[in-house]
Amino acid sequence: MTETGKAGAASLSARAREAVLQRIVDRRYAQGARLVEREVAEELGMSRVPVREALRALVAEGLLELLPHSGVRVRRLERVDVEHLYEVWEPLAVQASRLAARALAAGALAAGGAEQLAALEATLRQAESAAAAGEGTREVAAHTAFHEGIVELAGNPLLARTMEQLSWQLRLVFGLREEPAHMRAQHAEMFRHIAAGDAEAAAASTLLHVRDSRAVALRSLFGDS
Repeated sequence: MTETGKAGAASLSARAREAVLQRIVDRRYAQGARLVEREVAEELGMSRVPVREALRALVAEGLLELLPHSGVRVRRLERVDVEHLYEVWEPLAVQASRLAARALAAGALAAGGAEQLAALEATLRQAESAAAAGEGTREVAAHTAFHEGIVELAGNPLLARTMEQLSWQLRLVFGLREEPAHMRAQHAEMFRHIAAGDAEAAAASTLLHVRDSRAVALRSLFGDS
């Protein structure tokens, strides 16, 4: 296969992976659901080869699990999975908010900073609009975009790459749990502190939010009181 052919195949596999991930996040593929390669390929309008590669990649990432002689299924989230995710996400999210506020306070973002900040604020309005319309998938997307926007403002490439590895697991948990109104209010408070360049207030409000998010996730998914 030529280099161009390899690049094209990789691109198709990446598209298939993204499509399957999105279906897991928005619960079209429910936890425990069996996925048949041929059926997924037909649904995505692709050949079976890139779909096979995408499913293998998702097995390696822990989002799918192999079934003996019968394909794969969507892996059910266990309590320990959620706990481990929040243990890693908490310090990263707190540091992202701290760095974003510092960058704004120092004027390090130059002209692009105002646009990034406006885009971050727009995610708050999108979440409120989605919640009012009862559109859970759109609200999850806005919630995720808010946290990703903070990482972008932080301006730390290593942090961004590390957070990218958690992105789909976070989207999955956000999509499965409930989204109380007070958590949107916490986002607004985080935004105010970041926009004001108050690094430690931004970090503190983010810590409160992530810990509250963890409690909500465990209550929604596993019935914790």
